[in-house]
Amino acid sequence: MVLPWRYLAKRVLFLAVTLVVATYLTILIANAGGLIDEILRAQIKYDITTNLARDPGWGQLPEADKTRIIAERLQSALAAKGLDTPFFQRTLIYLQDALTLQLGRALFISSAAGSKNIADIILERLPQTVLLFTTGTLLYSIIGLVVGLRMARRPGGIFDRTLSFIAVVTQTIPPWFFGLFFLLAFAYHMKLFPFGGMVSIPPPTEPIAYLLDVLYHMFLPLMAWLASFFGGWAYVTRNLTMQISEEDFVVAARAKGLPDGLITRRYILRPALPPIITTVALALIGSWTGAIITETVFNWPGLGQLFYNAITVLDAPVIIGLTVVYAYLLVATVFILDLTYGLMDPRIRTSGG
Repeated sequence: MVLPWRYLAKRVLFLAVTLVVATYLTILIANAGGLIDEILRAQIKYDITTNLARDPGWGQLPEADKTRIIAERLQSALAAKGLDTPFFQRTLIYLQDALTLQLGRALFISSAAGSKNIADIILERLPQTVLLFTTGTLLYSIIGLVVGLRMARRPGGIFDRTLSFIAVVTQTIPPWFFGLFFLLAFAYHMKLFPFGGMVSIPPPTEPIAYLLDVLYHMFLPLMAWLASFFGGWAYVTRNLTMQISEEDFVVAARAKGLPDGLITRRYILRPALPPIITTVALALIGSWTGAIITETVFNWPGLGQLFYNAITVLDAPVIIGLTVVYAYLLVATVFILDLTYGLMDPRIRTSGG
């Protein structure tokens, strides 16, 4: 059976409207009501004035001519960047560029190679973020799933009560706090791991040695990420599987004398797949944005630090670019999840939608 076209059309329309509204709000907020445009105008005027002052004949011109030349060049530069139009019209231009992924150039931030292209800046930082946080998300999801299933086998037992307590405690502690504790214990006192960064300085030249050095620097932030999130994911899995375990079809399977492993795989995990897949998929997409404080604590050069730097220097194009890329990833993920739900849940595949 296939999903009804009416259902798909409604979902696509809803997600498209969500993407447009979220992007436009991001543009308004990042631009601070036109503040960034005023900063950009001032920067353009300063650059024009500085370049003209380098001309040996500039100082001999009358003040009226200087003012006229600066005004003419400023007007041309503003027109070239669309800054001579009303603010509302400029936001629509920015919206069109953002939705078509024409991210443009950064105002202040540049890549390690010196590029101002926002796409280059994002692509330079993205692999570092994926390496650390996507790996961490996959690990805590797998560990949490296994531990949660083990907790649900004997509710109220020692293992269940112990892990439930750990889950509640760790879920309330952010990963950067674990990071500070791990740095204090394992880097400062025991001197087993470095204080931060992605590689040693100077970095190893051999590929295998470079990889091992990256993994060595990655260990503490990865452990901080796992410590903060695996317990909560295990507790959610435990409650979900316990709820499904009380369903009539599971009780009937147990009454037939089926093995526990078969019951877990076929009668408990399969109905639990939709929320599990949703949580893991959204967590994976969220991990691509990095973590601002955690990356700052460990000096990890990912998208989280890029977000922080862009906010600090008011680099609105970079903020908008990062948000739009994440919005596209999120919308695409939600649409794929809708398709997956429709294939797994017969209630969505009905002709009525």
